[in-house]
Amino acid sequence: MEHDSTVYVGLDVHKESITAAYAVGISEVELLGKIGTTKTDIDHLCKRLQSKARHVNVVYEAGPSGYGLYRDLVQKGFECMVCAPSLIPKKPGERVKTDRRDAVKLVRALRAGDLSAVHVPDVEDEAFRDLARAWAAAKMDLRQARQRLKSFLLAHGVRYAGHADWGAAHRRWVSTFAFPNHWQQLTFDECRRTIEDRLAQCDRLEATLHAAVVSWRFYPAILGLQAMRGIQFITAVGMLSELGDLSRFEHPRQLMAWLGVTPSEHSSGDRRRQGSITKTGNSYARKLLVEAAWSYRYPARVSPDIQRRHEGIPKPIIDRAWDAQVRLCRRYRKLAARGKNVNIAVVAVARELAGFIWDIGRLAMSLSVPYEAQAA
Repeated sequence: MEHDSTVYVGLDVHKESITAAYAVGISEVELLGKIGTTKTDIDHLCKRLQSKARHVNVVYEAGPSGYGLYRDLVQKGFECMVCAPSLIPKKPGERVKTDRRDAVKLVRALRAGDLSAVHVPDVEDEAFRDLARAWAAAKMDLRQARQRLKSFLLAHGVRYAGHADWGAAHRRWVSTFAFPNHWQQLTFDECRRTIEDRLAQCDRLEATLHAAVVSWRFYPAILGLQAMRGIQFITAVGMLSELGDLSRFEHPRQLMAWLGVTPSEHSSGDRRRQGSITKTGNSYARKLLVEAAWSYRYPARVSPDIQRRHEGIPKPIIDRAWDAQVRLCRRYRKLAARGKNVNIAVVAVARELAGFIWDIGRLAMSLSVPYEAQAA
């Protein structure tokens, strides 16, 4: 009879070891023990699980090890889930945490249906996301290198007379400045060299993104999103590389919740209390969303840059992007007129912007925006 039941398996995965526990149907949870993470170890574990039942349901927490284990288990015919660690039920008074306890807890939560699955991208989507994240990391390194140089100059009483925004005038001044002390000049030159290296790295990665995005399956959605105000090439690529297939969200409210821009709530009885946004989900995608929402503070208009991005885009997408711009600009004006803080107003606009991104992205994929359109 065991072979007619479902085996629920919980894996506590680490870099060098995996602790496994299982339960056949509604029976008690048992420990399988600790194994290694090599392919031989995984194959041996799969054989042991297959000997216990025909249907095996496996779960493990999302972590730094990625989705390789998930793909191996699915390829062997198992049903597998990668769950969100922050959403695993936890007893308030629980103070003991071990690998064995975590594996047992996963089995019980999986059997009860209390776990929330993490979206697992396919290999190509994950590879493109890695490329987009590498560009974002290079931009962050560039920002930090510039900040270090400005801090070094400030520490030695060197101040730029104009606006230190790394514009053309500011860069010329930095290139011509010199310290009288040799060691300070050497430090200054090394800081400048770091900035130049990071700039070159950003240029290389951005050029690679432009070349790679044409063959990506979400390229039509990339072009469609660029028809919107505040969303240019890098923003569209960064958003979709993190979001993945927008069709996995059945309603725009699900996307808003995934981005963490919905209000938190603590209500009881007749009392309803809402607080700040939840900030759950992907922080980088939320950052890009809020940055795009800041452009809706001004009156609706089609700038030359937006007009250029409209070339080759189907008219239904352009019309929908204009509807979004009119609505969101009006939304910001109304919130500002009511005395709302500018940051709160922008986040409210960002929440509605997520809904338009969901709509336009799906529309672009259904219309199959022509690849001949520009990707800049």
